Amino acid sequence: MSFYTSLSGLKGAQTDLATVSNNIANVGSYGFKKSRAQFGDIVAASRTTAGQGTRLKSIEQQFNQGGFEATSKELDLAIAGNGFFVTRDGLTGGTTTFTRNGAFTVDSDRYLVDTNGGYVQTLPVDAEGNVTSTGLSSARNLQLPLTSGTPRATSLMELSIGFPSNADIPADRAMYSSAPWAFDRMDPNSYNHSTQTVVYDSSGKALPATLYFVRTQSTATGDPTNSWDTYLFVGNEQASADPAAASPTPLQLEFDAAGALVSPTGPASFGPVSPAGSSAPIGLTLDFGAATNQSTGTFTLASLEQDGFATGKLDDVTISEEGLITATFSNGTTQALGKLAIANFSNPTGLKQRGDARWSVTGDSGEPVIGVPGEDGFGRIQSGALERANVDITEELVSLISAQRNFQANAKAIETTNAMTQAIFNLRS
Repeated sequence: MSFYTSLSGLKGAQTDLATVSNNIANVGSYGFKKSRAQFGDIVAASRTTAGQGTRLKSIEQQFNQGGFEATSKELDLAIAGNGFFVTRDGLTGGTTTFTRNGAFTVDSDRYLVDTNGGYVQTLPVDAEGNVTSTGLSSARNLQLPLTSGTPRATSLMELSIGFPSNADIPADRAMYSSAPWAFDRMDPNSYNHSTQTVVYDSSGKALPATLYFVRTQSTATGDPTNSWDTYLFVGNEQASADPAAASPTPLQLEFDAAGALVSPTGPASFGPVSPAGSSAPIGLTLDFGAATNQSTGTFTLASLEQDGFATGKLDDVTISEEGLITATFSNGTTQALGKLAIANFSNPTGLKQRGDARWSVTGDSGEPVIGVPGEDGFGRIQSGALERANVDITEELVSLISAQRNFQANAKAIETTNAMTQAIFNLRS
């Protein structure tokens, strides 16, 4: 009987060796959780006989957290605390698995997937990023959008400008009170200053808009007022401050002796223009605001903003500690795409291993409890980091030596039993 008792010890030591070896082999696997072999003795037949060896009760996983490895990739994620990322094998349904390996990428269809191609699950959110539905049945695949919103044509330009009070009247204009002088944007001598921005038509196409400023009157030269003409061009077309005029006219700005803008008193609308390349006419309104003035110093453009935008193209994706996934687009807009679904279990050691640091539900693990990072005991998300295996190589090497010693001891017991049996055979002969 001692042969079989020692044999069970050999098998146990071999299993222990295999378990420790597997831990060591996966020391570089992200999200890997080490295991430990649990053994129990085989009950003796009676109180007067020894036990009958050992048996493997289970190979129990250890779900303590591993260290973090910083990366430069936004979609590399780690959970600081309890929980598992949720993934599904198929676009519509499929096997649900759980992982601590957050090395996520975007596939050719712009879905967020794990290293096995499983679709990362998120919970739906409203525009402010608040979760609108919970539970595993509400989780969905995350697909990154290419564009955002609909374009809006520019209708308002808000400016704040400081005009120099000592600016000269252009020489050509000062020479003539009427024709033959004429503003020519191709002639820098016919205007004092210019500035350019971009406006958008109704299809979202960007078009250049240029403002030219011409000093027309100065009290320093005996004129009754300080005035500037503003010429507005969109693309190659001049917009008219007086839509009823036969030819485009500039907008006249007047300042009092203290340099305050006295005319126009509010936003000034220009007639619509249809520059080359535009899909529809563009009508603009200029609002110089209360900060526009005339003073000593140089020409200063303090601000220039317009209210149009094109359809945004995806620029970046960020993930917060609370798991909120936000897309940023080229037009400056942002969009909340969802919150990462995180699963907890009453008994995570009961999960079934599926390889590649993935697990699935069993009767021993209990049903998953789905939540969002940072709430109700769920860990927070660390973006730009991956969780390394929770394997302490020094500890595993000590366990390896211990398992080897156990194997040798059981082998020695078999050798001793064999020697005793051989001695008995020799007595009979």
